Amino acid sequence: MAARVDHLVTSGTFSLDGGTWDVDNNVWIVGDDTEAVVIDAPHDAAAIKAALGTRTLRAVLCTHAHDDHVGAAPALAAATGATVLLHPDDLPLWQLTHPDEAPDGELTDGQTITVAGTDLRVLHTPGHAPGAVCLYAPALSTVFTGDTLFQGGPGATGRSFSDFPTIVDSIRDRLLTLPSDTVVRTGHGDSTTIGAEAPHLAEWIERGH
Repeated sequence: MAARVDHLVTSGTFSLDGGTWDVDNNVWIVGDDTEAVVIDAPHDAAAIKAALGTRTLRAVLCTHAHDDHVGAAPALAAATGATVLLHPDDLPLWQLTHPDEAPDGELTDGQTITVAGTDLRVLHTPGHAPGAVCLYAPALSTVFTGDTLFQGGPGATGRSFSDFPTIVDSIRDRLLTLPSDTVVRTGHGDSTTIGAEAPHLAEWIERGH
């Protein structure tokens, strides 16, 4: 059976730089009836585990280490035996949420993770966070962008560890070069496509100045 994408939304808070906000997060599960990976583990490990059902969870792939994306990662890993993987440039953010435990391994640019016969290619896309990554699945015509690219533009860059010119470079060089029909599955909110977002690059740059 080919890999499929399942979708779950969890709700909680995001905290950084002394502020806290209510957020709804997308959780993406990629796999088949036997095995899967989870892309981001926010807020509620039990809900994510329930959505997995009887499938073996191979890994929790963290698009970045803001607390609303990794808060439940250690608990989910402990409950399932999965490994937690994060780009090492985001360790300072990870340690704000989980100071006493480290991820199990690293995500590196160009790395390929295979689940249910489907390849996910790691694209390092800093800007929203130093170690932000997107996960591109060519066979599914899908890229999981975390908080790097949303419907309507780049992720936020107004807080610590973020940088607007860097996120624009990441989107232009790593994402907008993907096929236009690639579905963009985001960390929050609705999905979009590369083709829908690409024409607006100049507008985003102007808006950011």
